Amino acid sequence: MKKLLVLLAIISVLITSVACSSGNAYDVSSVSEYVVDGSSKFAFDMFKTLNSEDADKNVFISPLSISVALTMTYNGADGDTKEGMEKVLGFTGIDKALVNQSYKNLISHLKNLDKDISLNIANSIWIREGELINKEFITRNEKNFNAEVSSLDFSDPKSVDTINKWIEKETKGKIEKMLTGPIDSSIIMYIINAIYFKGEWTEPFKPEMTSKANFYAYDGNTITVDMMSRTGEYEYAKRNGYKAIRLPYGKNKTSMHVILPDEGVDINEFIENMTPEQWNIIKSSLKKTRGVQLKLPKFKLEYGIKSLGSGLKALGMEKAFAANADFNGIRDGVYINDVLHKAVIEVNEEGSEAAAATVVVMATSAHVELITFIADRPFIFLITDDTTGTVLFMGKVLSI
Repeated sequence: MKKLLVLLAIISVLITSVACSSGNAYDVSSVSEYVVDGSSKFAFDMFKTLNSEDADKNVFISPLSISVALTMTYNGADGDTKEGMEKVLGFTGIDKALVNQSYKNLISHLKNLDKDISLNIANSIWIREGELINKEFITRNEKNFNAEVSSLDFSDPKSVDTINKWIEKETKGKIEKMLTGPIDSSIIMYIINAIYFKGEWTEPFKPEMTSKANFYAYDGNTITVDMMSRTGEYEYAKRNGYKAIRLPYGKNKTSMHVILPDEGVDINEFIENMTPEQWNIIKSSLKKTRGVQLKLPKFKLEYGIKSLGSGLKALGMEKAFAANADFNGIRDGVYINDVLHKAVIEVNEEGSEAAAATVVVMATSAHVELITFIADRPFIFLITDDTTGTVLFMGKVLSI
């Protein structure tokens, strides 16, 4: 079920992203519009990059989850590494303190957005036992992202289970196993964001109106699906090349937007042309319209565990992944080894349930090599009085 589902994915994720559908849900005095705009740009850039990698597959991500995890990591970046991350994340020219404060206020805002929906945003940092991490880096993330910080013995196989159980708990069981062991000796830290969303439609679909129908997939196959149906008043638009509709949740403060390209319009080309500006045009074109007959398939999507490394490098974050990356704000000699992301969603007559997790894997470039001394060739030896430094005996061994 690719053609429509990929489209659903591009916008349904925005229910938990900084590009909030209601348009006025933010208190601009506490969340910088520059940070919001930059994060929105990152959302589309990241989605288009992954879509180009998986052009023939469903795609579903949480740009907010990815952005939060990387922004926590960004708090330890300096020099060219910091500049590259700012470019990709949309923070160029914005003070780091403003970025942090904006995310702190945004997360608080989202958590209290609507008592009729469930939205959990959780952050954590897991450090290899015995590793020294810059205290300021930890403090910034505790203060601005409410990050839980824990030290674990990464050599213990149970440490992977501990981290996975945290992710599972924060995503209400939707994401169970992000990491697999054993943990490589070069890995010193995991920086993690987890998001869970559950919202009921403001106007739910009636189950008795759901029926079997054809879905014409991107690969040319025809699939039989459970098609939900409802006729009513919606915010709807029909423009050149597409139709769009807004489906609100709860008290109308979050929603799913569905964009349906016209027949003959290639969905991947449509996505490639999507920008924050185009997204704003689509939203502004929506008008309350009576008598709209809506048919939407019930569906489940599971995307990942996806490595975002190549995509982030392509967007301009190469330096952060290099062995000589500058994360001195964390400690000397560390770099991003990988960024892992997984997202799931289920849409039915009642509403939508979605979850995502992002793990930034930090490794040390200063590998500790095993020190050996194997006297398997000619050598010299000395016997000394170590109090006075007197050499008592001295020799050379050529053969034994």
